[in-house]
Amino acid sequence: MTAAPEPKKVTAAKEPKKKTAEKVPEKGPEFIGDLDQYLFDKGVHYDIYKKLGAHPSTYKGRKGIHFAVWAPHAAAVTLIGEFNGWNESNIPMEKREPSGIWETFVESAQPGQMYKYLIYTQDGRKLYKADPYANQAEYRPGTASIIADLGSIKWTDGRWMRRQNDFVQDKAPISIYECHIGSWMRHPHGEHEDGFYNYRYFAHSITDYLLKTGYTHIELMGVAEHPFDGSWGYQVTGYYAPTSRYGTPEDFAYLVNYLHSHGIGVILDWVPAHFPKDAHGLSEFDGTPCYEYADPRKGEHPDWGTKVFDFGKSEVKNFLIANALYWIEEFHVDGLRVDAVASILYLDYGRKDGQWVPNKYGGNKNLEAIEFFKHLNSVVRGKHPGVMMIAEESTAWPKVTGRPEDDGLGFSMKWNMGWMHDFLEYMKLDPYFRKFNHNKLTFAMTYAYSEKYCLVLSHDEVVHLKCSMINKMPGLYDDKFANLKCGYTYMFGHPGKKLLFMGQDFAQEREWSEDRELDWFLLQQPRHRQMLDFVTELLHLYKNTPAMYDADCDPRGFEWINADDADRSIYSFLRHSEDGKSNLLFVINFTPVARPDYRVGCVKKCTYRLVLDGDEARFGGRGTSHPVMYKAVESECDGKLYSFAYDLPAYGVAVFRY
Repeated sequence: MTAAPEPKKVTAAKEPKKKTAEKVPEKGPEFIGDLDQYLFDKGVHYDIYKKLGAHPSTYKGRKGIHFAVWAPHAAAVTLIGEFNGWNESNIPMEKREPSGIWETFVESAQPGQMYKYLIYTQDGRKLYKADPYANQAEYRPGTASIIADLGSIKWTDGRWMRRQNDFVQDKAPISIYECHIGSWMRHPHGEHEDGFYNYRYFAHSITDYLLKTGYTHIELMGVAEHPFDGSWGYQVTGYYAPTSRYGTPEDFAYLVNYLHSHGIGVILDWVPAHFPKDAHGLSEFDGTPCYEYADPRKGEHPDWGTKVFDFGKSEVKNFLIANALYWIEEFHVDGLRVDAVASILYLDYGRKDGQWVPNKYGGNKNLEAIEFFKHLNSVVRGKHPGVMMIAEESTAWPKVTGRPEDDGLGFSMKWNMGWMHDFLEYMKLDPYFRKFNHNKLTFAMTYAYSEKYCLVLSHDEVVHLKCSMINKMPGLYDDKFANLKCGYTYMFGHPGKKLLFMGQDFAQEREWSEDRELDWFLLQQPRHRQMLDFVTELLHLYKNTPAMYDADCDPRGFEWINADDADRSIYSFLRHSEDGKSNLLFVINFTPVARPDYRVGCVKKCTYRLVLDGDEARFGGRGTSHPVMYKAVESECDGKLYSFAYDLPAYGVAVFRY
């Protein structure tokens, strides 16, 4: 019998060792919520600029700065700046999915400090980028962003803003002074060696000038931050930052506030067409085509060497639409002049065969851009009905100012580039040849009511060997001034709002250059002083006479007296006010031949009062004393039942009120 095996010795089970809990790093604060990401993804987060960028914020009772940037394809993003000694590793940013927004909160950061985003690309590169949503930038040639606190801005233009909500552009006088701050006037000893006026100093000087001359609005070129002076501000790297050339965001707000307090509206040039390739800017922002089209046939302008915004991306459209609202809501601007609209609308703009991609229907229209403009104008004008959205559109694209629901683009006004071209071609002619080109000045009336137009003589017409306005005119010295008076009178009498580039109102002789101030010394010479006095008289007559503006969009507001007097190159026409109480008769002689026996037809048998006489000595005329009152009689002329005689001088300009 075999002995039973001994039972195995049972030992007490040992308790497993307790693992020490791993310390989970505290997750950073989340300021970008799910709703923010959803709206941004749909392209309808219209105040996204309050979330992205750098903003004073509070987290768990601690004050600091919240930073957020959209870089969807970045491998990692860190924040560098003065607050951390530009250390490239100690402030990593956290990515929020699915939007691709990176954010962080820095308690030690303060307004006024510089910063950048260090973006690590998927292919291992390091990119040092300025903040696309920064509200302030370093003075060039520096490229850093600066933390700003827009909440500290104080506004006192409440009355103006309330009135602007009810502003009806079509029936208002709009005479725009197009101005480049950096070359308007310069200090010999300014804040910087460049001699630029600060926004605040400029505010007082320009307001005095505009009030005296009689302009109703100023259009400012190059306000958004840009690296290269020679781009005039049309190659933007800081869409949300007033350029530091002239001061801080608070200084710029002071300028707008001061102009408003004196009854002057502010329009900004706005550039949604393209942006430069500068390394710190939007180009390949996260190492990939982020803001631009990926296909270079759509994403680059061959002529300009710039990148084109991708209007197919919701986030990019949101960036631009929110930017338009930003200038309107945060800086109280009264309008945006949208640059290079045609270059956005046409896929083949500035491109040769093989350099562009047709749309899905095989055409050359950018369908995404069309949708963008409809969206932009619907939102801006829906929220701010009194704000002007002005298209610089140089082609015959239909319904630029038509309603989006009627397949229009929704702009409130369009630059009349056709009128400008014909007008300048006519004015350059020797007066002898004008009779063979008479229709160049009448043709614009055949389409004057197809859009809501602004007649423009802008900076583009007085640079790059195109000559200043005075030097486009034919003849000897005195002839040039006489011609220009005729031209400006015709412009102001013609239906449409008005825009004149700085320096052209006193007949600057040199072409404009951004490198120097205007030639103010010319005002010491009689002819230039007289020209400014004449334009001032025109501007005040325009602003104070409803007939010159309140029926701009109504065919009943204009009537030819004689559009066919080609042999004498004389144009006569009427401007009717909406209420019929302040009608004007214009007579303009575009030749150096006096017509002492000139008779003009009239639609009413009444008394006509001479309210503008270009022959006055104070305007450089002969100083001949003309009667002020003229009584029409029953004598048929120009197909009208009534008429009166007037001694029309060479290059004569006469405006009568009845």
